[in-house]
Amino acid sequence: MDRLQAMRVLVKVADTGNFARAARELNMSPPAVTRSIAYLEDLTGARLFLRSTRSVKPTAPGSRYIEDCRRILADIGEAEASAGGLHATPSGLLTVTAPVLFGQIYVMPILTAFLTQHPAVTGRVLLLDRVVNLLEEGIDVALRIGHLPDSGYSAIRVGSVRRVICGAPSYFEQHSVPKVPADLVNHTIIANTGSSAPLDWRFGQSHKAGFSLQPRLFCNTGDAAIAAAASGWGLASALSYQVAPAISEGRLQIVLADQEEPPIPIHVMHAEGRHISAKTRTFVDFLVERLRSDRHVQSASAVAPE
Repeated sequence: MDRLQAMRVLVKVADTGNFARAARELNMSPPAVTRSIAYLEDLTGARLFLRSTRSVKPTAPGSRYIEDCRRILADIGEAEASAGGLHATPSGLLTVTAPVLFGQIYVMPILTAFLTQHPAVTGRVLLLDRVVNLLEEGIDVALRIGHLPDSGYSAIRVGSVRRVICGAPSYFEQHSVPKVPADLVNHTIIANTGSSAPLDWRFGQSHKAGFSLQPRLFCNTGDAAIAAAASGWGLASALSYQVAPAISEGRLQIVLADQEEPPIPIHVMHAEGRHISAKTRTFVDFLVERLRSDRHVQSASAVAPE
């Protein structure tokens, strides 16, 4: 049996969630679709789908194998297009990863605009607040906030953000505005971490000035901590892009801006090499241009205090 065709059948079944529908869309008979899936299950030694009278759902091994098949089929499509002289036309599956909030605020609008311009490209987004392995996860482009270790990937700096301390104007009407970091011990602190350990906020260009604080509220997401601060309940630490809307709207204000740590770089990463796909090369150029033109991605102008 043609393994690549079986992979195409597998992906279609996963997309439709139905053997009969997949057969219709592929212009195949239902028994032929069933044989293709059985062939791949024999080949891999794993059950790829859980079948019931109402639905067809991938198993855990099946989900991983399906994503691998998507990537393989997309790479084959790129290779065929290149051999046919169409390598300048972006096409295939483009997988992008970014931190959750940064991805929601900045990457998603850029990616959807890119997909609109390039209808032969299909997008896949992984928004995760952890570093993932680009090769193992089949990722084409990654957005990273922070200093990068040496790696075999190309990294393009597109800007930087600041770590800021902020609170609502209503909070400062009832409490004094901290003038130096030591003043924070007298304030209500909100932590954007799930840990219950004392919080250590760093200050100054050397990163050495730090204060161990006892938060009154622990949040396991940054947006929850920011929402609590915007309600006037206490002070939170966040990256400047995360609080940019609230700062612009006057719901939050930054304190201790003159004693912040150095800006944190933002990079666009992708695999190196001469054979980078058209979809990746074109999207990287598109993404870099858009991010470099956004003032909130540039530390010099990002939500600076009044």
